[in-house]
Amino acid sequence: MRFLFVHHNFPGQYLHIVRHLVQRREHQVVFLTTPNANRIPGVILAHYHFEAPAAGGIHPGAREFQTALCRADAVAAAARELKTKGFTPDVIVGHHGWGELLNLGDVWPDVPVLGYCEFYYRTSGLDVDFDPEFANIGSAASVRAMNAVNHLALTNGGMGQTPTAFQMSTYPECFQNRITLLPEGVDLNACRPAHEVRRSDFRLRDMVFRPEEKVVTFLSRTLEPYRGFHVFMRSLPRLMRERPDLRVVVVGGTECGYGPKLASGTWKDHFLNEVRGKLDGERLHFVGRLDGGDHLRLFQRSDAHVYLTYPFVLSWSLREALACGTPVVCNDVAPVREFVRDGVNGLLFPGFDPDVLAGKLLGLLDDPWLDGQLRDGARVFAERHLAMEDYLRDYDALLAQVVRGPGGAARAA
Repeated sequence: MRFLFVHHNFPGQYLHIVRHLVQRREHQVVFLTTPNANRIPGVILAHYHFEAPAAGGIHPGAREFQTALCRADAVAAAARELKTKGFTPDVIVGHHGWGELLNLGDVWPDVPVLGYCEFYYRTSGLDVDFDPEFANIGSAASVRAMNAVNHLALTNGGMGQTPTAFQMSTYPECFQNRITLLPEGVDLNACRPAHEVRRSDFRLRDMVFRPEEKVVTFLSRTLEPYRGFHVFMRSLPRLMRERPDLRVVVVGGTECGYGPKLASGTWKDHFLNEVRGKLDGERLHFVGRLDGGDHLRLFQRSDAHVYLTYPFVLSWSLREALACGTPVVCNDVAPVREFVRDGVNGLLFPGFDPDVLAGKLLGLLDDPWLDGQLRDGARVFAERHLAMEDYLRDYDALLAQVVRGPGGAARAA
Protein backbone atom coordinates (compact mmCIF):
# COMPACT_ATOMS: atom_id res chain seq x y z
CA MET A 1 0.00 0.00 0.00
CA ARG A 2 0.95 3.63 -0.46
CA PHE A 3 0.72 5.79 2.66
CA LEU A 4 0.89 9.56 2.88
CA PHE A 5 1.53 10.90 6.39
CA VAL A 6 1.25 14.63 7.04
CA HIS A 7 2.63 16.49 10.06
CA HIS A 8 4.54 19.76 10.13
CA ASN A 9 7.11 18.38 12.61
CA PHE A 10 8.18 14.99 11.25
CA PRO A 11 7.52 12.41 12.64
CA GLY A 12 5.14 13.92 15.22
CA GLN A 13 2.79 11.32 16.68
CA TYR A 14 3.69 8.85 13.95
CA LEU A 15 7.17 7.63 14.86
CA HIS A 16 6.19 4.09 15.85
CA ILE A 17 3.58 3.37 13.19
CA VAL A 18 5.81 4.73 10.41
CA ARG A 19 8.74 2.58 11.56
CA HIS A 20 6.42 -0.40 11.75
CA LEU A 21 5.11 0.09 8.21
CA VAL A 22 8.52 0.51 6.57
CA GLN A 23 9.95 -2.48 8.42
CA ARG A 24 7.32 -4.70 6.81
CA ARG A 25 8.87 -3.88 3.40
CA GLU A 26 5.54 -4.12 1.61
CA HIS A 27 4.46 -0.48 1.77
CA GLN A 28 5.55 2.84 0.34
CA VAL A 29 5.56 5.51 3.04
CA VAL A 30 5.73 9.17 2.04
CA PHE A 31 5.80 11.82 4.77
CA LEU A 32 4.84 15.41 3.91
CA THR A 33 6.34 17.85 6.42
CA THR A 34 8.24 21.09 6.83
CA PRO A 35 12.02 20.73 6.61
CA ASN A 36 13.80 19.37 9.68
CA ALA A 37 16.76 17.13 10.44
CA ASN A 38 14.81 14.05 11.56
CA ARG A 39 15.11 10.90 9.44
CA ILE A 40 13.65 7.38 9.49
CA PRO A 41 15.23 4.83 7.13
CA GLY A 42 12.78 3.79 4.44
CA VAL A 43 10.56 6.88 4.71
CA ILE A 44 10.37 9.16 1.67
CA LEU A 45 10.29 12.77 2.83
CA ALA A 46 8.43 15.47 0.90
CA HIS A 47 8.48 19.06 2.08
CA TYR A 48 6.07 21.93 2.07
CA HIS A 49 7.21 25.45 2.81
CA PHE A 50 5.14 27.71 5.00
CA GLU A 51 5.42 31.12 6.64
CA ALA A 52 2.80 32.23 9.14
CA PRO A 53 0.84 35.26 7.90
CA ALA A 54 1.23 38.61 9.60
CA ALA A 55 -1.38 39.24 12.28
CA GLY A 56 -2.13 42.83 11.31
CA GLY A 57 -5.76 43.51 10.48
CA ILE A 58 -6.95 40.03 11.50
CA HIS A 59 -9.44 39.56 14.33
CA PRO A 60 -7.55 37.98 17.29
CA GLY A 61 -9.99 35.06 17.35
CA ALA A 62 -9.32 34.34 13.68
CA ARG A 63 -5.53 34.38 13.73
CA GLU A 64 -5.12 30.65 14.35
CA PHE A 65 -7.73 29.92 11.70
CA GLN A 66 -5.99 32.21 9.22
CA THR A 67 -2.71 30.42 9.87
CA ALA A 68 -4.37 27.03 9.46
CA LEU A 69 -5.91 28.01 6.13
CA CYS A 70 -2.57 29.27 4.82
CA ARG A 71 -0.92 26.06 5.97
CA ALA A 72 -3.64 24.03 4.25
CA ASP A 73 -2.90 25.87 0.99
CA ALA A 74 0.82 25.13 1.30
CA VAL A 75 0.22 21.44 1.97
CA ALA A 76 -2.20 21.13 -0.93
CA ALA A 77 0.31 22.78 -3.28
CA ALA A 78 2.98 20.27 -2.24
CA ALA A 79 0.46 17.44 -2.64
CA ARG A 80 -0.33 18.53 -6.20
CA GLU A 81 3.37 18.40 -6.97
CA LEU A 82 3.51 14.85 -5.64
CA LYS A 83 0.52 13.97 -7.80
CA THR A 84 2.16 15.33 -10.95
CA LYS A 85 5.14 13.06 -10.20
CA GLY A 86 2.81 10.05 -10.23
CA PHE A 87 2.18 9.52 -6.52
CA THR A 88 -1.37 8.83 -5.35
CA PRO A 89 -1.74 7.41 -1.84
CA ASP A 90 -4.12 4.65 -0.80
CA VAL A 91 -4.71 6.45 2.51
CA ILE A 92 -3.77 9.80 4.06
CA VAL A 93 -2.92 9.98 7.77
CA GLY A 94 -2.32 13.26 9.59
CA HIS A 95 -3.03 15.58 12.50
CA HIS A 96 -6.11 17.78 12.18
CA GLY A 97 -4.88 20.45 14.58
CA TRP A 98 -2.93 22.69 12.22
CA GLY A 99 -5.21 22.53 9.20
CA GLU A 100 -2.81 20.48 7.08
CA LEU A 101 -5.45 17.99 5.95
CA LEU A 102 -8.18 20.47 5.05
CA ASN A 103 -7.60 20.72 1.29
CA LEU A 104 -6.13 17.32 0.47
CA GLY A 105 -9.55 16.05 -0.60
CA ASP A 106 -9.37 18.56 -3.45
CA VAL A 107 -6.12 16.97 -4.65
CA TRP A 108 -7.16 13.33 -4.21
CA PRO A 109 -10.98 13.29 -3.93
CA ASP A 110 -11.31 9.51 -3.58
CA VAL A 111 -8.51 8.84 -1.11
CA PRO A 112 -9.67 8.09 2.47
CA VAL A 113 -8.32 10.19 5.33
CA LEU A 114 -7.56 9.22 8.94
CA GLY A 115 -7.14 12.35 11.05
CA TYR A 116 -5.71 12.63 14.56
CA CYS A 117 -8.35 14.27 16.79
CA GLU A 118 -6.46 15.66 19.75
CA PHE A 119 -8.76 18.00 21.66
CA TYR A 120 -12.03 19.89 21.30
CA TYR A 121 -11.99 23.16 23.23
CA ARG A 122 -14.74 24.03 25.71
CA THR A 123 -15.50 27.38 27.30
CA SER A 124 -15.98 25.72 30.69
CA GLY A 125 -15.57 22.40 32.44
CA LEU A 126 -12.13 21.53 31.07
CA ASP A 127 -8.85 23.45 30.99
CA VAL A 128 -10.14 27.01 30.62
CA ASP A 129 -11.65 27.47 34.08
CA PHE A 130 -9.83 24.71 35.94
CA ASP A 131 -7.23 26.78 37.79
CA PRO A 132 -8.72 29.82 39.60
CA GLU A 133 -5.34 31.55 39.61
CA PHE A 134 -5.16 31.53 35.81
CA ALA A 135 -8.84 31.16 34.93
CA ASN A 136 -8.85 34.08 32.50
CA ILE A 137 -6.81 32.37 29.77
CA GLY A 138 -9.16 33.44 27.00
CA SER A 139 -12.62 34.84 26.46
CA ALA A 140 -15.47 32.47 25.62
CA ALA A 141 -15.50 33.88 22.10
CA SER A 142 -11.79 33.21 21.54
CA VAL A 143 -12.08 29.67 22.94
CA ARG A 144 -14.99 28.89 20.61
CA ALA A 145 -13.02 30.27 17.70
CA MET A 146 -10.21 27.81 18.42
CA ASN A 147 -12.54 25.03 17.22
CA ALA A 148 -12.84 26.43 13.70
CA VAL A 149 -10.35 23.93 12.27
CA ASN A 150 -11.92 21.14 14.34
CA HIS A 151 -15.31 21.82 12.76
CA LEU A 152 -14.01 21.96 9.22
CA ALA A 153 -12.08 18.74 9.77
CA LEU A 154 -15.03 16.90 11.30
CA THR A 155 -17.37 17.87 8.46
CA ASN A 156 -14.80 17.25 5.74
CA GLY A 157 -15.24 13.50 5.39
CA GLY A 158 -12.83 10.79 6.48
CA MET A 159 -12.41 9.14 9.87
CA GLY A 160 -10.73 10.22 13.06
CA GLN A 161 -8.71 8.61 15.83
CA THR A 162 -7.87 9.74 19.35
CA PRO A 163 -5.66 8.14 22.01
CA THR A 164 -7.73 8.43 25.22
CA ALA A 165 -11.34 8.20 26.31
CA PHE A 166 -10.98 11.63 27.91
CA GLN A 167 -9.96 13.21 24.61
CA MET A 168 -12.86 11.46 22.90
CA SER A 169 -15.25 12.85 25.52
CA THR A 170 -14.28 16.43 24.71
CA TYR A 171 -15.80 16.13 21.21
CA PRO A 172 -19.54 16.72 20.67
CA GLU A 173 -21.49 13.46 20.69
CA CYS A 174 -22.66 14.01 17.13
CA PHE A 175 -19.04 13.56 15.94
CA GLN A 176 -17.87 10.77 18.22
CA ASN A 177 -19.16 7.95 15.98
CA ARG A 178 -16.57 9.02 13.39
CA ILE A 179 -13.67 8.90 15.85
CA THR A 180 -11.98 5.64 16.90
CA LEU A 181 -10.35 5.26 20.30
CA LEU A 182 -6.81 4.02 19.60
CA PRO A 183 -4.76 3.89 22.84
CA GLU A 184 -1.11 4.70 22.27
CA GLY A 185 1.65 2.34 23.36
CA VAL A 186 5.20 2.75 24.59
CA ASP A 187 8.33 0.72 23.94
CA LEU A 188 8.30 -1.51 27.02
CA ASN A 189 11.84 -2.67 26.33
CA ALA A 190 13.25 0.86 26.39
CA CYS A 191 10.85 2.07 29.10
CA ARG A 192 11.46 -0.51 31.81
CA PRO A 193 12.36 -0.69 35.49
CA ALA A 194 16.09 -0.83 36.29
CA HIS A 195 16.36 -1.19 40.05
CA GLU A 196 20.14 -1.38 39.87
CA VAL A 197 20.20 2.29 38.80
CA ARG A 198 19.19 3.31 42.33
CA ARG A 199 21.80 1.09 44.01
CA SER A 200 24.87 2.91 42.74
CA ASP A 201 25.95 6.43 41.86
CA PHE A 202 23.70 7.91 39.18
CA ARG A 203 25.27 10.41 36.80
CA LEU A 204 23.32 12.98 34.82
CA ARG A 205 25.42 15.48 32.90
CA ASP A 206 27.86 16.89 35.45
CA MET A 207 25.81 15.80 38.49
CA VAL A 208 26.18 12.68 40.65
CA PHE A 209 23.32 11.36 42.79
CA ARG A 210 24.28 9.01 45.61
CA PRO A 211 22.18 5.91 46.35
CA GLU A 212 21.29 7.20 49.82
CA GLU A 213 19.86 10.45 48.39
CA LYS A 214 16.18 10.75 47.50
CA VAL A 215 15.36 12.14 44.05
CA VAL A 216 12.05 13.76 43.06
CA THR A 217 11.51 14.55 39.39
CA PHE A 218 9.25 16.86 37.39
CA LEU A 219 9.12 16.84 33.59
CA SER A 220 7.18 18.96 31.12
CA ARG A 221 7.85 19.97 27.54
CA THR A 222 7.62 23.57 28.73
CA LEU A 223 7.51 24.72 32.35
CA GLU A 224 4.11 26.39 32.70
CA PRO A 225 0.93 26.51 34.82
CA TYR A 226 -0.94 24.22 32.37
CA ARG A 227 1.27 21.39 33.59
CA GLY A 228 1.16 22.45 37.24
CA PHE A 229 4.67 23.89 37.39
CA HIS A 230 3.56 26.59 39.83
CA VAL A 231 2.06 24.01 42.21
CA PHE A 232 5.18 21.88 42.09
CA MET A 233 7.49 24.81 42.80
CA ARG A 234 5.35 25.95 45.73
CA SER A 235 5.50 22.44 47.25
CA LEU A 236 9.29 22.45 47.37
CA PRO A 237 10.00 24.64 50.44
CA ARG A 238 8.21 22.21 52.79
CA LEU A 239 9.39 19.15 50.91
CA MET A 240 13.07 20.11 50.95
CA ARG A 241 12.92 21.40 54.51
CA GLU A 242 11.57 18.11 55.85
CA ARG A 243 13.84 15.94 53.68
CA PRO A 244 17.41 17.28 53.83
CA ASP A 245 18.49 14.19 51.85
CA LEU A 246 16.26 15.20 48.91
CA ARG A 247 17.37 16.49 45.53
CA VAL A 248 14.94 17.72 42.90
CA VAL A 249 15.43 17.49 39.12
CA VAL A 250 13.24 19.62 36.84
CA VAL A 251 13.18 18.81 33.12
CA GLY A 252 11.66 21.14 30.52
CA GLY A 253 12.08 24.10 28.24
CA THR A 254 11.32 27.70 29.13
CA GLU A 255 9.77 28.93 25.88
CA CYS A 256 6.04 29.63 25.53
CA GLY A 257 3.85 26.52 25.56
CA TYR A 258 0.19 26.18 26.51
CA GLY A 259 -1.95 28.71 28.30
CA PRO A 260 -1.28 32.27 29.46
CA LYS A 261 2.00 33.98 28.72
CA LEU A 262 3.87 36.46 30.87
CA ALA A 263 4.37 39.99 29.60
CA SER A 264 8.12 39.45 30.06
CA GLY A 265 10.38 36.72 31.34
CA THR A 266 9.65 33.01 31.78
CA TRP A 267 7.40 31.01 34.09
CA LYS A 268 10.52 29.23 35.35
CA ASP A 269 12.07 32.47 36.60
CA HIS A 270 8.72 33.79 37.83
CA PHE A 271 8.06 30.87 40.18
CA LEU A 272 11.70 30.36 41.07
CA ASN A 273 11.78 33.96 42.31
CA GLU A 274 8.62 33.26 44.31
CA VAL A 275 10.31 30.51 46.37
CA ARG A 276 13.83 31.93 46.35
CA GLY A 277 15.24 32.01 49.87
CA LYS A 278 12.71 29.40 51.08
CA LEU A 279 14.64 26.32 49.95
CA ASP A 280 18.13 25.01 49.35
CA GLY A 281 18.87 26.01 45.77
CA GLU A 282 21.94 23.74 45.67
CA ARG A 283 19.61 20.72 45.72
CA LEU A 284 17.30 22.02 42.99
CA HIS A 285 18.50 21.21 39.46
CA PHE A 286 17.01 22.64 36.27
CA VAL A 287 18.39 20.58 33.38
CA GLY A 288 16.41 21.91 30.40
CA ARG A 289 15.38 19.21 27.95
CA LEU A 290 16.91 15.73 27.96
CA ASP A 291 17.20 13.28 25.12
CA GLY A 292 15.13 10.10 25.28
CA GLY A 293 17.81 7.93 26.83
CA ASP A 294 18.60 10.36 29.64
CA HIS A 295 15.02 11.10 30.60
CA LEU A 296 14.18 7.37 30.76
CA ARG A 297 17.25 6.75 32.94
CA LEU A 298 16.07 9.59 35.17
CA PHE A 299 12.65 7.92 35.53
CA GLN A 300 14.43 4.70 36.52
CA ARG A 301 16.39 6.57 39.20
CA SER A 302 13.52 8.70 40.48
CA ASP A 303 12.07 7.98 43.92
CA ALA A 304 8.92 9.94 43.02
CA HIS A 305 7.83 11.58 39.78
CA VAL A 306 5.32 14.43 39.89
CA TYR A 307 2.88 14.76 37.00
CA LEU A 308 0.36 17.62 37.14
CA THR A 309 -1.98 18.86 34.46
CA TYR A 310 -5.14 20.75 33.72
CA PRO A 311 -7.95 18.61 32.18
CA PHE A 312 -6.14 18.58 28.85
CA VAL A 313 -4.17 16.31 26.53
CA LEU A 314 -2.14 13.84 28.57
CA SER A 315 1.64 14.00 28.20
CA TRP A 316 3.67 11.05 26.94
CA SER A 317 5.89 11.36 30.00
CA LEU A 318 3.25 9.83 32.30
CA ARG A 319 3.01 6.70 30.13
CA GLU A 320 6.79 6.40 30.05
CA ALA A 321 7.16 6.91 33.81
CA LEU A 322 4.59 4.17 34.48
CA ALA A 323 6.36 1.79 32.10
CA CYS A 324 9.64 2.48 33.94
CA GLY A 325 7.95 1.50 37.20
CA THR A 326 8.40 4.99 38.65
CA PRO A 327 6.18 5.92 41.62
CA VAL A 328 4.03 8.80 40.35
CA VAL A 329 2.14 11.48 42.26
CA CYS A 330 -0.53 13.23 40.18
CA ASN A 331 -3.45 15.56 40.59
CA ASP A 332 -6.81 13.83 40.31
CA VAL A 333 -8.25 14.88 36.94
CA ALA A 334 -10.08 12.91 34.25
CA PRO A 335 -7.19 12.36 31.80
CA VAL A 336 -4.95 11.08 34.62
CA ARG A 337 -7.60 8.73 36.06
CA GLU A 338 -7.49 6.69 32.85
CA PHE A 339 -3.94 5.74 33.74
CA VAL A 340 -3.51 6.02 37.51
CA ARG A 341 -5.48 4.33 40.30
CA ASP A 342 -4.80 5.85 43.69
CA GLY A 343 -2.70 3.53 45.84
CA VAL A 344 -2.42 0.89 43.10
CA ASN A 345 -0.03 2.29 40.50
CA GLY A 346 0.36 5.87 41.72
CA LEU A 347 -0.96 8.45 44.15
CA LEU A 348 -3.67 11.01 43.38
CA PHE A 349 -4.58 14.16 45.24
CA PRO A 350 -7.51 16.52 44.64
CA GLY A 351 -7.16 20.05 43.38
CA PHE A 352 -3.91 21.94 42.96
CA ASP A 353 -2.80 22.39 46.59
CA PRO A 354 1.03 22.56 47.02
CA ASP A 355 0.89 21.55 50.69
CA VAL A 356 -1.18 18.43 49.89
CA LEU A 357 1.29 17.55 47.14
CA ALA A 358 4.22 17.92 49.54
CA GLY A 359 2.43 15.72 52.08
CA LYS A 360 1.82 12.99 49.48
CA LEU A 361 5.46 13.04 48.44
CA LEU A 362 6.76 12.95 52.03
CA GLY A 363 4.50 10.01 52.83
CA LEU A 364 5.73 8.10 49.80
CA LEU A 365 9.40 8.81 50.49
CA ASP A 366 8.96 7.53 54.07
CA ASP A 367 7.19 4.27 53.11
CA PRO A 368 9.30 1.54 51.45
CA TRP A 369 6.29 -0.80 51.21
CA LEU A 370 4.23 1.80 49.33
CA ASP A 371 7.21 2.52 47.08
CA GLY A 372 7.39 -1.15 46.07
CA GLN A 373 3.63 -1.43 45.65
CA LEU A 374 3.48 1.55 43.30
CA ARG A 375 6.51 0.46 41.29
CA ASP A 376 5.06 -2.99 40.70
CA GLY A 377 1.60 -1.60 39.98
CA ALA A 378 2.93 0.92 37.48
CA ARG A 379 4.77 -1.72 35.47
CA VAL A 380 1.84 -4.16 35.55
CA PHE A 381 -0.46 -1.44 34.24
CA ALA A 382 1.96 -0.64 31.43
CA GLU A 383 2.30 -4.27 30.39
CA ARG A 384 -1.48 -4.69 30.31
CA HIS A 385 -2.44 -1.42 28.66
CA LEU A 386 0.56 0.25 27.01
CA ALA A 387 2.24 -2.54 25.03
CA MET A 388 3.56 -1.29 21.69
CA GLU A 389 2.63 -4.56 19.99
CA ASP A 390 -1.04 -4.05 20.87
CA TYR A 391 -0.95 -0.46 19.67
CA LEU A 392 0.57 -1.37 16.30
CA ARG A 393 -1.81 -4.28 15.83
CA ASP A 394 -4.81 -2.04 16.47
CA TYR A 395 -3.36 0.67 14.23
CA ASP A 396 -2.97 -1.84 11.39
CA ALA A 397 -6.59 -2.88 11.83
CA LEU A 398 -7.82 0.72 11.83
CA LEU A 399 -5.85 1.57 8.69
CA ALA A 400 -7.34 -1.46 6.95
CA GLN A 401 -10.82 -0.37 8.03
CA VAL A 402 -10.26 3.14 6.67
CA VAL A 403 -9.07 1.80 3.33
CA ARG A 404 -12.04 -0.59 3.13
CA GLY A 405 -14.44 2.29 3.68
CA PRO A 406 -16.68 3.68 0.93
CA GLY A 407 -14.74 3.36 -2.31
CA GLY A 408 -11.84 1.63 -0.58
CA ALA A 409 -12.39 -2.03 -1.46
CA ALA A 410 -10.37 -1.84 -4.67
CA ARG A 411 -7.47 -0.12 -2.90
CA ALA A 412 -7.44 -2.78 -0.17
CA ALA A 413 -7.27 -5.49 -2.84
